[in-house]
Amino acid sequence: MAGRIEDYALIGDLQTAALVGRDGSIDWLCLPRFDSGAAFAALLGDEGNGHWRLAPAGAGACTRRAYRGETLVLESEWDTPTGTVRITDFMPARDQAPDVVRIVEGVSGRVDVRGELRLRFDYGHVVPWVRRIDGHRVAIAGPDSVWFRSEPQVRTFGKDYCTHSEFTVAQGERVAFVLTWHPSHQPRPDRVDPYTALEQTVRDWEEWSARCRYQGPWRDAVMRSLITLKALTFAPSGGIVAAATTSLPEKLGGVRNWDYRFCWLRDATLTLGALVESGYLKEAEAWRDWLLRAVAGDPADLQIMYGLAGERRLPEFEVEWLPGYAGSAPVRVGNAAVDQLQLDVYGEVMDSLYLARECGLPYKPHAWDIQRSLMDFLESNWRDPDEGLWEIRGPRRHFVHSKVMAWVAADRTVRTMEAHPGLRGDVDRWRAMRADVHREVCEKGFDTERNTFTQYYGSRELDAATLLIPRVGFLPPDDPRVIGTVDAVQAGLDHGGFVRRYTIEEQSVDGLPGDEGAFLACSFWLADALAAIGRHTQARALFERLLSLRNDVGLLAEEWDPDARRQIGNFPQAFSHVGLVNTALGLAQGASVPVPASNPVPR
Repeated sequence: MAGRIEDYALIGDLQTAALVGRDGSIDWLCLPRFDSGAAFAALLGDEGNGHWRLAPAGAGACTRRAYRGETLVLESEWDTPTGTVRITDFMPARDQAPDVVRIVEGVSGRVDVRGELRLRFDYGHVVPWVRRIDGHRVAIAGPDSVWFRSEPQVRTFGKDYCTHSEFTVAQGERVAFVLTWHPSHQPRPDRVDPYTALEQTVRDWEEWSARCRYQGPWRDAVMRSLITLKALTFAPSGGIVAAATTSLPEKLGGVRNWDYRFCWLRDATLTLGALVESGYLKEAEAWRDWLLRAVAGDPADLQIMYGLAGERRLPEFEVEWLPGYAGSAPVRVGNAAVDQLQLDVYGEVMDSLYLARECGLPYKPHAWDIQRSLMDFLESNWRDPDEGLWEIRGPRRHFVHSKVMAWVAADRTVRTMEAHPGLRGDVDRWRAMRADVHREVCEKGFDTERNTFTQYYGSRELDAATLLIPRVGFLPPDDPRVIGTVDAVQAGLDHGGFVRRYTIEEQSVDGLPGDEGAFLACSFWLADALAAIGRHTQARALFERLLSLRNDVGLLAEEWDPDARRQIGNFPQAFSHVGLVNTALGLAQGASVPVPASNPVPR
């Protein structure tokens, strides 16, 4: 059985990541990329689907664990009757191939340690052939090859195709293991010295963390979230994956299980803002450049998400041999929502590129041509229904958030042209579009009886995305319609003191059975909105409650189950950590992120 979602910590090398449980077991690792097949998939099945456990003999969960300072180097310690042992887990910066390094160190006394390594390629399905070459264990199956080097002697058992190790460490002794993946048709990769790699990895992360310019309240939480966002970055392209996992359920035992190992356009603005405000301009520029490459082409073909390097084909299929986390089936690879029409992403792209320009990121001459092309398409199509922000797998509707973001696209285009008169385009036409969208949303998307914006035109359902209306500048925070919407969402979407994404009922708009937890990003949005309308005490209290949901090493999943009091959904979730950073920055300034004031927003 896999541990609770919050029992896991993250290690990674900026191209893939592993989840390490409190029991010393690595239960999830995709090689060589975030979106590759998993070599350890016990997280979605059992030990037979691949894992690597290293812990004191007979021990359960570690006594304590923490990251070493402001790094992604994990240290777990077990106190046993015969002594204390520490295991240090990390993935060094990649040279030729990905490496997982585990160092066992005797802290006191003498401790017997056991290791158990089961490699199962292709999401726990393919058992490799293991042989011994030059003192290494080499596991090969098809295109995949793993070289396993250990300082203590290991044994490979034939029946369960498992590599075992048993050894004792005394105080001051260290024993290292290195697992390296590479394509099976290529020569053996260079050996990594585990102890040198540890020193260099710590140094790399400390130097990166030192660049953070945020020194306000909750700095530790902000820094850990920024490190997590960096860890979810695919360094070769600059893209940031939504999470390191697939199919961790939004409800234990339910079917709302999706693959999040891709890059979503709607994360762009909020992520860009968090990086810029924290001083990480290099990362912000890389994310902006990834965005420009991904959206290049026919604006009618704009997708809501792309692969790590901008790949467009992300076909969804079910992995039938995995039972799913806590029996939550199906396990999905790929994401069929890639083919949906979600008009809000045009607004997110335009807002991101506007923010990048305003923050002084290096100018890209072709960016404006792309923006003009996107606006030409949106101008002709913003009145169409779509699947909306939450990737509804039901009928298309006129979602209010999608229309608001169409307004954002027109607004940022107008602002850009007013600030840079030399840019080509019909600014009067886009001013007219901005006014038309605003008028329609206020007429068709607002429930005057309840004084709140709704989820879609003509509905009575609520949507947490309407909390973003003051943030994006559609209406000012003191507008009675904004205050009414905040009140309605806070009361109507409450789930154990946090916020649901939208109303979940028998005939829910999303067309799916079952329930889901409180969505953490939406809960951070509520804190932002409360601060924006002047309710700073409530905003701060909600933020502190959200911080209390982090696990012992500061990580957040996608959602929180207030009944089971557990984290649920894919983990760690970039959107949750972006929300944490932006809310902390806003509260530290005494308000939510301000709307650019170059043009007053209409009332």
